[in-house]
Amino acid sequence: MSPQPSKPSMSRRTLLRSIAVGGAALAVPGTLTACSSGSDDGDVSNAGKKLAPWPAYVPFSGPKPDLAPTEEGVQAGYTAYPSDLVTAVPDKPGDGSTIRVMSVSFGVPPKPASANQFWAAVEKALGVKIEYAIISQTDYQKKMGTVMAGDAGDLPDIINVFSGFVLPRESQFVQRRAEDLTPFLSGDAVKAYPNLAGIPTHAWRDMGRIGGRIYGIPLERPLPGSTLWVNQGFFTDAGMKEGWTSEDFAAVAKKGTGGKKYALGAATGSVFGNGYHSAAHNAPQGWAVDKEGTFHSNFTDERYKAAVAYQAQLRKDGSYHPDATSLSQADLATLWLNGTVGSMQDGFGAYLPKFLDSEGLLTPAAALPYGVGGEPGGIVAARRSFGYTIVKKAKKDRVELLLRILNYLAAPFGSKEWELVHYGVEGTHFTRAKDGSPEPNELGKVENNTNLPLKYLAEGPQVLFVPGMPDAVRALHAWQQKTVPHAIRNARYGLQSRTYTAQGTTLDALMTDTATGIIAGRVPLSEYDAAVKKWRDRGGDRMAEEFAEDHAANS
Repeated sequence: MSPQPSKPSMSRRTLLRSIAVGGAALAVPGTLTACSSGSDDGDVSNAGKKLAPWPAYVPFSGPKPDLAPTEEGVQAGYTAYPSDLVTAVPDKPGDGSTIRVMSVSFGVPPKPASANQFWAAVEKALGVKIEYAIISQTDYQKKMGTVMAGDAGDLPDIINVFSGFVLPRESQFVQRRAEDLTPFLSGDAVKAYPNLAGIPTHAWRDMGRIGGRIYGIPLERPLPGSTLWVNQGFFTDAGMKEGWTSEDFAAVAKKGTGGKKYALGAATGSVFGNGYHSAAHNAPQGWAVDKEGTFHSNFTDERYKAAVAYQAQLRKDGSYHPDATSLSQADLATLWLNGTVGSMQDGFGAYLPKFLDSEGLLTPAAALPYGVGGEPGGIVAARRSFGYTIVKKAKKDRVELLLRILNYLAAPFGSKEWELVHYGVEGTHFTRAKDGSPEPNELGKVENNTNLPLKYLAEGPQVLFVPGMPDAVRALHAWQQKTVPHAIRNARYGLQSRTYTAQGTTLDALMTDTATGIIAGRVPLSEYDAAVKKWRDRGGDRMAEEFAEDHAANS
């Protein structure tokens, strides 16, 4: 990419929020008008195909966590930064050539490579020169439309396919233009790239196959998804307790609201934080599949409709901030930190800035779900793949080079390579805190993997760690132990549907706009069923059939 001018330093709060946004981004789908050339949709379904085995999983054997993970999805927790970092990539992976890469970014444009010591250190470790096309989240859909419509020869070598948006005919583009990685990664073949083998199977599964083949490398993420983050003191004073019911929650929210303080905050596009409430009502989170293999949408489920009606009552009670349909996520975070609102929905992966930004202001906590009708509430299960990375079609030795580069970037927590890619060079970009964890200095707040977002090309499995806050890690781990068994997974993850790819964004907007209008009091609840009928007639039923067909093929 052409050199970009140096930008002002990020504030500590902005930096920390950006560092964790990978698990917390709230992306409002839009419309992508430019797409790939040609009229052939391609056969991306897995139905009737011989399925490539998922890559073998070989866990990292580095520093052991203080708090153990579980098979169900509770993360490994580290109450202190490992003192015995290991080497995860013994040999330099590159050959001195130049590689072109592209990814989404949630930071500010980095200093140019010629003036960026972090960029130079990573290039030296990798043994390649990096030309980086960095795309802001707001420009991502438009830029990807241009890339997808362009010539195959102009593609970057490595492309991050961000999961925050639905890209029309995305799978068809990947199948036509990206290298089929099945021969390199399927089954035991992945063991040639140990850090890619360290990516758990659930991430590959939620990324999914295309036409039965493996085309990408997933960016693994924790099981919990959208979470209600509460000001613990605020909610405890209002009567929050473990084992609460929907009636208890409403009473707490009403008691905690008064003057210019509101118990519930929400951001535009979140349907008044519907993820937390619909999961507590045990509604499907997108799609559910029954024992017969039939797919059912959340929109057609009475529990989702009940959650919308429940939220409408919370709004009538005055418990929501009055700007809940217009606040940006960043502005909502500010209101949460200054005590104006007592809660906000955000991704679980946002726990790091939640704790670090609020130090001295409030004590954050992930709220336990309330129960409805005597049944324990559920939580949102996130897609375990925060997008995926594809590589351009090339000769075998070039593909292997690119995979070695991605293998380095996927080095796990507890390794020297992870520290370099996430924090830079000790003494140049960071110093050591009392617990041994890297503490960015002024240069590290400008030169980092938020502004040079290497973590969106490849990354190792996520762990629980909050620098200098062991009690926060223990609290998060304990919360996961209680809630992960009740996580509700979207059954469409990893599956193909032509209708969803082409119309999913528009159809989802029809229903979320309706739900938002009902909660806000602009639309009567009686109109909900009519909206569902439109949704089904315009493609909802076709999506259910296509997901069911692909699910059967994958089963």
